[in-house]
Amino acid sequence: MSTPRRAPGMPFILVAVLIDMISVGLIIPVLPALVGTFTGSQADQAFWYGAVAFAFGFASFLSGPVLGGLSDRYGRRPILLLGFAGLAVNFFATALATALWLLVAARLVGGAMQANAAVAHAYVADITEPQQRARRFGLLGAMFGIGYTLGPVMGGVLGAIDLHLPFYVAGAMALANTLYGLFVLPESLPSHRRQPFDWKRANPVSSLKSLAELRGVGPLVWVIGLSGLAQFTMHMSWVLYTTFKFGWGPKENGWSLFAVGVMAAVVQGGLMKRLLEHFSPQRLAALGLVSSTICYAAWGLATEGWMMIVIIVANLFGFTTVAAIQSLMSNAAGDHEQGRTMGSIASLNSLMGVAAPVIAAALLGVVSHRPPGDVWIGLPFFFCAVLQGAAAFVAIRHFQRRRGATVAAAAAPR
Repeated sequence: MSTPRRAPGMPFILVAVLIDMISVGLIIPVLPALVGTFTGSQADQAFWYGAVAFAFGFASFLSGPVLGGLSDRYGRRPILLLGFAGLAVNFFATALATALWLLVAARLVGGAMQANAAVAHAYVADITEPQQRARRFGLLGAMFGIGYTLGPVMGGVLGAIDLHLPFYVAGAMALANTLYGLFVLPESLPSHRRQPFDWKRANPVSSLKSLAELRGVGPLVWVIGLSGLAQFTMHMSWVLYTTFKFGWGPKENGWSLFAVGVMAAVVQGGLMKRLLEHFSPQRLAALGLVSSTICYAAWGLATEGWMMIVIIVANLFGFTTVAAIQSLMSNAAGDHEQGRTMGSIASLNSLMGVAAPVIAAALLGVVSHRPPGDVWIGLPFFFCAVLQGAAAFVAIRHFQRRRGATVAAAAAPR
């Protein structure tokens, strides 16, 4: 007698995402330092750190819609397993690298195989009613936050012992996640909702065009792009910025990322449900974009390291933006194309991840010679504030137009 297939549920995917993000978070405080062991100056370190991140983002940009489309065809579980295994290979190869080109090659392969975030969001969309997706995407975001809480702190502590140790531990966790997915994680996409794979629709250009054509949310593609570029530039700049300006090392950067994770977990895992009782996803997205714009500028202007933590805590609404916008995009897509839609969003974010290292490296290179505490070291964050402000403008204008159109339609004679 065969064993009944386990029903898909949130706990399964939440645990998988948590383990995944802890392993990713482990390397954040130490990757710039590892790159620095192969370089001779801060300017070279910034350049090659950007090149390593560029390789990962470029590969993810090309593979995101492909893996998302494959998950619509074959189910979410096998693509998640591929992503977990790809991360393990990436981490171990990075730890064993003896030259910069090997670091770049390892990240290139890892980026090509990794679409876990997009497929996880499609998984949640599969098992969730449209009106509940913002809250559940918030829970998923909380797992990302907890992973970024535990991972960077662990990475900072382990990195203080040996720069290579966090990569070995991250690889072991990714392997554990592969085994968890193989034996525990159930499939979420029933066979009758699967869709044939189409290479023409899976290329990045076509996928982004399809995303822009989603009914009623097209302009939000610009919001995702601008906001994503700001966020990735901030991520790429954070460790070197705090090192240049405040003299922070892996330990201090680990604790600062711990604060980000705590806020993400508290807001998205605990407060999101209550916030949605008082604010629509549209209102939360707008508030979050405005809040983050202010905070980017404040980070760039900070004169003491402790201010960075205070600003993180103050950016409460900023942690609601991604879940709110992704719920709007998911609800605009059909049930049979959640994987492709989430893969397209991931591809767009990856494209921003391709551009961000180049921009961040250039901006950090311009200010790397300045003395600690100089306000212009915050140039990358001022750039992020401009991008996020533009995203806020586009989003608010779009929501106002949609509201006006709805009111006009309701008032029209029948």
